[in-house]
Amino acid sequence: MMTNKGFHVAVVGATGAVGQQMIRTLEERDFPIRQLTLLSSARSAGKTVSYKGEEIVVQEAKPESFEGVDIALFSAGGSVSKKFAPEAVKRGAIVVDNTSAYRMDEEVPLVVPEVNKEDLKNHKGIIANPNCSTIQMVAALEPIRQAYGLKKVLVSTYQAVSGAGKEAIDEMYNQTQEILDGKEIKPEILPVGGDKKHYQIAFNAIPQIDKFQDNGFTFEEMKMINETKKIMHMPELSVAATCVRLPVETGHSESVYFEVETQGLSAEDIKSKLSGAPGVVLQDQPEEQIYPMPADCVGKKEIFVGRVRKDLDEDTGFHMWVVADNLLKGAAWNSVQIAETLIDMEIVKEK
Repeated sequence: MMTNKGFHVAVVGATGAVGQQMIRTLEERDFPIRQLTLLSSARSAGKTVSYKGEEIVVQEAKPESFEGVDIALFSAGGSVSKKFAPEAVKRGAIVVDNTSAYRMDEEVPLVVPEVNKEDLKNHKGIIANPNCSTIQMVAALEPIRQAYGLKKVLVSTYQAVSGAGKEAIDEMYNQTQEILDGKEIKPEILPVGGDKKHYQIAFNAIPQIDKFQDNGFTFEEMKMINETKKIMHMPELSVAATCVRLPVETGHSESVYFEVETQGLSAEDIKSKLSGAPGVVLQDQPEEQIYPMPADCVGKKEIFVGRVRKDLDEDTGFHMWVVADNLLKGAAWNSVQIAETLIDMEIVKEK
């Protein structure tokens, strides 16, 4: 598709779940696109994807595919990003990468626009989109941190299967039906496709997301720990995570315990900072049983927070419940939001 104004945008991984969501988000936001290039692996090349009523043919990603591209949104796996992101940068594009390939690279800003958009000014061609579970947590914590300081975060996640891809969603539905039909099931994907054992996700909770590290934490848990410190520029922050996969299709939930530096606060003080914070919606009326749930957040870009309460033993400790659509704010929307912010801050300009 061609117009005279706007930017040449490439989407890498255009046929995947997040890639599709990126394209939908670009369309919904009426992103200023002069030309849209859709790229994928050789296997998916040749498929067509609809954008603003036009069918665009997906091409195989090659180094020369990035000629003339202004912004390249990547969501095709870490190895693809490692291979092609430098090629895109070499040709003048700014890359927003949705994989874990560059997140902990000291040269690469790791950005949630509500938290640390100023870091975009330090980019060297590549900007990393954080892990889905990290994004929603730091966006909820940031208004609290700005007002009252932050010294400790303990999080337990309740993560949707869509975070593990379309095959994991299919596996959950198939297993559910097989169990209801009294058939034997053969798990093949979760918790991790490439790990030694696989377990049922239907009617179950799996306390493993990604592979275990030598310290007993999983890679997903270490991502949350390390990324939170990097995004908030707080290497000294005390963070621990336990990440659990639930039989929910879309929408990650998190139980977050945090300690602030200010004494004598009430739950109302915390709620006052969350209410109206950028990208955050407070849903917290326990007397009316109003609180966030993943079923209600699907297709919404905001982060929903509820169950805010003061710890009963620790004066500076508080609890909250955080829910967001992991494919939108956790991936596609945060990537497009980074691209919009690059334009707003005039870091990328029309050619």
